[in-house]
Amino acid sequence: MTEWKSNASKPVMDKGLQYHIRCKEGDIAKFVLLPGDPERVDMIGEEWDECRKVANYREHRTFSGKIGEIDITACSTGAGGGSTASAFEELAELGGETFIRVGTTAAIQDYIQPGDLIISSGAVRHDGTSPFYVDERYPASAHYEVTAALVEAAEQLQYTYHIGVSCSSASWYCGQGRKGFKGYDQSFFANKVEDLRKANVLNFEMEAATVFTLGGLYGLRTGSVCTVVANRITDEFTYGGIEKSVHVANLATQILAEWDEIKKAQGKKYWFPSLTKAGKITAK
Repeated sequence: MTEWKSNASKPVMDKGLQYHIRCKEGDIAKFVLLPGDPERVDMIGEEWDECRKVANYREHRTFSGKIGEIDITACSTGAGGGSTASAFEELAELGGETFIRVGTTAAIQDYIQPGDLIISSGAVRHDGTSPFYVDERYPASAHYEVTAALVEAAEQLQYTYHIGVSCSSASWYCGQGRKGFKGYDQSFFANKVEDLRKANVLNFEMEAATVFTLGGLYGLRTGSVCTVVANRITDEFTYGGIEKSVHVANLATQILAEWDEIKKAQGKKYWFPSLTKAGKITAK
């Protein structure tokens, strides 16, 4: 489609296609996984019982399908807050209600190893996007149900994981205290990693703060699980283990769906541990 018209305040294409993700009503499930890398959408969908390609435009590749009887979608966000916010807005418009970021990350605590997982409970808002939605004092917090489901999934899969606050950066290089082209540097780069480390921040990544902030503003559930591929303190970089965060996110979606059914049956608005006791969903 090379030519079309719409209003400029909220552009919508023919047949209701959303401008950035090129999806329409009926394409998107309530449960949405958000990898940054489009190739990771394929990895996520390979674990589903049913999977179909919905759209592939710019950095946004979208698959929808089923795990058992659970409808699920995966849509890549690209790197950083701007493209993540565009995808989130349009996915929510089409019915997304629970969003789990699935990614990679660099640890800034020396006890966290490459291959471990980090489940973010909140994020420092250096993402460059969320401040344009709300005052920077507004917290970027994951939804407790999603965090609990990610922990349950990691436990069942017997993966090593850490829970805590992440720093979402708008820049992979200078924004994370690395030098830029030709060694470009500023004095405030020098203490960034150490200051965050002392504040017990676990890691750098680029999208969680945007996802969490928009989720809080719009009353939607959000969470994040990332595989550690680097440690900035020990200066290690080992790219691998991405499948761990994929496994956890897919299993957590099943756990959340089960909890939602139990809440509905019990007439409860919120999940709490004694409501479910021992869950039925287990790792394969």
